[in-house]
Amino acid sequence: MKLIANIDGASFGNPGSSGLGVYIRDGEGKVLAEHSEHLGHGTNNRAEYMALIRSIELAEKLGCDELEVRSDSQLVVSQMNGVYRIKNGDMKALAMQVKEKLSKAHFKFAIKHVPRELNREADRLAKKGAEIVVQE
Repeated sequence: MKLIANIDGASFGNPGSSGLGVYIRDGEGKVLAEHSEHLGHGTNNRAEYMALIRSIELAEKLGCDELEVRSDSQLVVSQMNGVYRIKNGDMKALAMQVKEKLSKAHFKFAIKHVPRELNREADRLAKKGAEIVVQE
């Protein structure tokens, strides 16, 4: 089964109160999981990486054979795809956690950049995790 996970991280103040959001659907568009999590004080980039880690963990629990992650973070997508070098020590450690999880995973993995407007559900969940009240 192929899963599509939209992920996002949020940080109010950057650094500030942060959270992650993961929105997982199957290949036919059926929603299988919505996950929001408070991460405490941290940066947006850290929250983005934590959302990626959590998406891998959730995909493992759901028993997929293929995971496509979609993120509006150009930085994280480019770093994970080897386009950008990872210079920050904290980000290197998080990227290593991702790579370690993927080396043990029993599914194919891809990560793609999507525009922010195609990532609204994950954004909503990340902001909920960061405890940000969004005024519309």
